[in-house]
Amino acid sequence: MSQLAPAALSNPLQVIVRPVTSWWQRRQFLNVPWDIYSGDLNWVPPLRGNAKEMVNYTKHPFYDSAEIQTFLAYRNGIPVGRIGAIVNRAHNERYHEKRGFFGFFECEDSQETANALLDAAQEWLRGKGMTAIRGPMNPSMNYECGLLIDGFFEPPTFMMTYNRPYYQRLIETYGFVKVQDMAAFWGHMNMITGLDKKMAFIIQECQSRFDVKLRRLDTKHFDRDVRIFLDIYNRSLVGTWGFVPISADETTAMAHGLKMLIVPEMTAIAEIEGKPVGAVFGLLDYNPRIKEIGGRLFPLGFLKLLFGRKELKRVRLISTNVIPEYQKWGVGLLIASRLVPECKAWGIEEAEFSWVLESNTLSYGTLKRGGAKITKTYRIFDYEIPAK
Repeated sequence: MSQLAPAALSNPLQVIVRPVTSWWQRRQFLNVPWDIYSGDLNWVPPLRGNAKEMVNYTKHPFYDSAEIQTFLAYRNGIPVGRIGAIVNRAHNERYHEKRGFFGFFECEDSQETANALLDAAQEWLRGKGMTAIRGPMNPSMNYECGLLIDGFFEPPTFMMTYNRPYYQRLIETYGFVKVQDMAAFWGHMNMITGLDKKMAFIIQECQSRFDVKLRRLDTKHFDRDVRIFLDIYNRSLVGTWGFVPISADETTAMAHGLKMLIVPEMTAIAEIEGKPVGAVFGLLDYNPRIKEIGGRLFPLGFLKLLFGRKELKRVRLISTNVIPEYQKWGVGLLIASRLVPECKAWGIEEAEFSWVLESNTLSYGTLKRGGAKITKTYRIFDYEIPAK
């Protein structure tokens, strides 16, 4: 197990892990990825302000019911890795578990360093009464999560994780085992013309049966529609593996951060007899722009991010949610079909549907039947904390 005490400095080559406590360490923690991914053409830097919020260096409402401790690994005084240990009380209350989480993991290609970081996270979580660890979560399944294990040939889409290929070896060698895989499905607009006839029939029958009314998110009533999305999201995912409802304060914070990035054409709300029953939410893939600005929105990065958005030809469809009583009637397909003419008018060429849990057989099967192809796979791992 790694040493957390300064005494280890007697050997300058030994890895030392320290909890982040000072402003300078916080700065080092946030800067670690720039060193790890130096020279990696597929890496996209995080938006710096968002990165601070996700680890609660700038207050974030997720941590109203959660707690995080971040750690840095040093070799010869230089940061060579980082990790966050998280107690998500909402998860444990929902699933009657004592499960901790790890996230924000970045590491040099060294098993010694990875072990030291994971040891530190494990000991902190043990001290909080946790008996198992799951991850990576940055900081939960409602945000970025999962370790990329396949699909390193191109950059990730907006708000999806990316990591060095050797991370899987580091985590599995420590003793973590797979608990769930998630897929990113890719599709080209040209594939729409070859849509399965059965799926087209389901869409037509759903419209005839329920007289579904479809509309965009209304920017004039942005807060109202965000609450509608939240309600549908939380109600639709009740039976989904690992799901924990997102709080109203979290949604408000998320919506505030994304407000200028949301394009109404990439959203849809379905109503039956005047009641919202489903929604689809997509975002343009801003990652090429974020890479250009190095993750810095100020002073001019924000303008570069948003200027000429029509030039962005790729969309990430983040969620298609339908409340349980309508999930098997094709409402999700009908909502998604509304985006087709909007995407064509925009000039969208490609779409990524991400992420989709392998246990979500309905969505997984529907996307495969529609011709979408899995281009990236992400993995969530579990680890049982040994009893002392």
